[in-house]
Amino acid sequence: MSDTQTPQTIFAEPTPLGLIGLAVGCAALAPIALGFTLTPAALKTAAMLCLLFGGGCQFLAGVMSLANKNLYGGTLFTAFAFNWVMNWWMLTSIAGGVMPDHSVLLSVDICFLLIFAAMTYGFGFFSGLLFAFLLVIDLMYVCKIVAGVTGTAVMGLPIAALTIILGALALWIAFALLLNPVAGRRLFWFPGPVFKAQAPR
Repeated sequence: MSDTQTPQTIFAEPTPLGLIGLAVGCAALAPIALGFTLTPAALKTAAMLCLLFGGGCQFLAGVMSLANKNLYGGTLFTAFAFNWVMNWWMLTSIAGGVMPDHSVLLSVDICFLLIFAAMTYGFGFFSGLLFAFLLVIDLMYVCKIVAGVTGTAVMGLPIAALTIILGALALWIAFALLLNPVAGRRLFWFPGPVFKAQAPR
């Protein structure tokens, strides 16, 4: 997730930190999304993990990326960190018996879909795996919007499956960035760009 134009960095590459935090957040949400547990204790436990790992790790990774002059990764991680804080608030509120407003959430989900659709295209210039990673997020928001518009619960299972896939992809990319350089070989597959940028005229 590094910009090729970055001349020098202040911090080590923070992308694995953000992705590991995202994976932990997805793991915390998976039992709830699958309907295995919906108790107040489960909601509050998942909420704290979303706050610390999903929000905390991604915010730190985003700020470090921006300090490294990585505008793309820094923008995505920092913005997405606040989304995880929102997950923390929603889970805590539901555990306390307060349901977030449906109309407001639907409107924000539509906005997020537009943001992530644009970011998905941009990440195609970095790696096919990052492109697939963002595409999973896009599909997740499509399912959430369909569920919000139709009021049906049929999208619950696809959203749960996409949450698990997203967490697995995040770990794969993090391991590729961490372990491939250490091993000196490609232990984890990490393809090149999907799109090729045009040379400046």
